[in-house]
Amino acid sequence: MDYILSVAQDTASLFLEMSPFLLLGFLLAGILHAFVPSQFFARYLSADGMRSVVMAALLGVPLPLCSCGVIPTAMSLRREGASGSATVSFLIATPQTGVDSIMATYSLMGLPFAVVRPLAALLTALWGGFLTSRVARCGAEEACGPQAACCGSEVPVADSSIGRRLEEALRFAFVEMMEDIGKWLVVGLLVAGLITALVPESLFDAFRDNTLLSILFVLLFSIPMYLCATGSIPIAVALMMKGITPGAALVLLMAGPACNVASMLVIGKVMGKRTLWTYLAAIVTGSVAFALAMDWLLPRVWFDGRLQTVGCCMEGGASWWHVAAAGVLLLLLLNALVVNRLRGRLHAHHHAPCHARTVLRVEGMNCNHCAANARKALESVEGVEKAEVDLASGTAFVEGGQPDGQKLVEALAALGFTARVEA
Repeated sequence: MDYILSVAQDTASLFLEMSPFLLLGFLLAGILHAFVPSQFFARYLSADGMRSVVMAALLGVPLPLCSCGVIPTAMSLRREGASGSATVSFLIATPQTGVDSIMATYSLMGLPFAVVRPLAALLTALWGGFLTSRVARCGAEEACGPQAACCGSEVPVADSSIGRRLEEALRFAFVEMMEDIGKWLVVGLLVAGLITALVPESLFDAFRDNTLLSILFVLLFSIPMYLCATGSIPIAVALMMKGITPGAALVLLMAGPACNVASMLVIGKVMGKRTLWTYLAAIVTGSVAFALAMDWLLPRVWFDGRLQTVGCCMEGGASWWHVAAAGVLLLLLLNALVVNRLRGRLHAHHHAPCHARTVLRVEGMNCNHCAANARKALESVEGVEKAEVDLASGTAFVEGGQPDGQKLVEALAALGFTARVEA
């Protein structure tokens, strides 16, 4: 019983500390989503050479896309004409950061970490794009899938009013992002609480101040696991408090969100094995290089000072504004993870379009970005008048004359989804 109380207390403390900054980060992400046209991204990623690689990295760092959402978005950009090296650069930069995770990093790990993390993601993305252009040459050799897909992220049309854009920003920030990231944020907090409360510090004695051993330990479990950019933060904090070095914690924040089994399978399937190995090599070498630089060149006090503050917050009380922000965030999470999902399943069961000509079962959709990309890919197929995608049930409904079922499946496969026609 004491262990359960300790885990709950540590989890709640981390949640209280992060909440105000998460709310601000989600709001900034919503504004970015609603006010930046999707065509803006494709416009700067189609050129060959390092210019498109640089633009892809710069555009990817602030975007709030998780590991699963970035894959179909990047594949859509690829189909629109983005170069292979720019696509890889975007795939590396985007899942590691985002305005929400940068704010959360600042809240728990301090300003130096909040600066180093996006800088490392940016430079690693440039390195990955450069390697791809030199080694994989995917811009000339890899298949792009069916042509003419819409851009990855669903945004309002250019002539929508400011009020509609603000409404879209709030919905994206506090409904869609909560649905996409909320589950992994809760998982990350629970894992951090378990590590803090149950794992004895003596277990990490071998890793204390040992950069190379800490890095190897983190790489072994962070690459195959699914860790979102925000959910990985409390886990990194808990591991640092147990003794792993700041550089190893950075490896977790970089490799965890950018590499997981699902992402690797899709990249290998859609862009080819050579591109996949180049992608992994760039992330591993980039994260290890920055980890060594952080531990060997930068003062340790820059990164340990904030941990002491977090530790004090776990033992002491929280300010009223932390409590208020945590209450708001908790309500938003309950709405996204419980209420909306139940409502969505009921809606899909009782209100499926009866006039749909084709129904497809789609596997691999894990977030609202996935569903939006799937819908746009289906609507790009000849003969389709309208498509609806229900994320909760993994079902797509297609209206139109006589669309070719095989082409519908191929359009989804180009984004990394597996689909079959049911009716």
